[in-house]
Amino acid sequence: MLQHQLDFEELKTLDLFGGTGSISYELASRGVPDLTIVEKDPKMFEFIKKTVAEFKIENCKVVRAEVFQFISNCNEKFDFIFAGPPYALTTIDELPRQIFQKQLLSPGAWFVLEHTPRNDYKNFPFYHSEKKYGTTIFTVFINKVDD
Repeated sequence: MLQHQLDFEELKTLDLFGGTGSISYELASRGVPDLTIVEKDPKMFEFIKKTVAEFKIENCKVVRAEVFQFISNCNEKFDFIFAGPPYALTTIDELPRQIFQKQLLSPGAWFVLEHTPRNDYKNFPFYHSEKKYGTTIFTVFINKVDD
């Protein structure tokens, strides 16, 4: 989905709800030079830190934090943000709102949100497209490019 859309070797990425960290490991394998993973669960956080060390991924920052708290305190800009929240998360609609409100995306940057068909983002600002895989949907939002 992203292969011919983004220049991986130039990206600064943010992986929210890191889980096992697999999204960031995939990004690292494609040459992404700057990775940040946010995970609040202590066991998963330790798992990610251990795996990052085992894979010798030196350009990866692992942050143990609650995602919405991280967003509200973050002052960085990213070229690609991925969020794969738990499907039971009741505040999922706040993710795109807060990411754009806090201006966490560089001009032209992508935010990909994994969710179920319960949520529809076609009318959200910056909505670009969606891709369905069974009962999982990946919605892409793209930040406008500065003129």
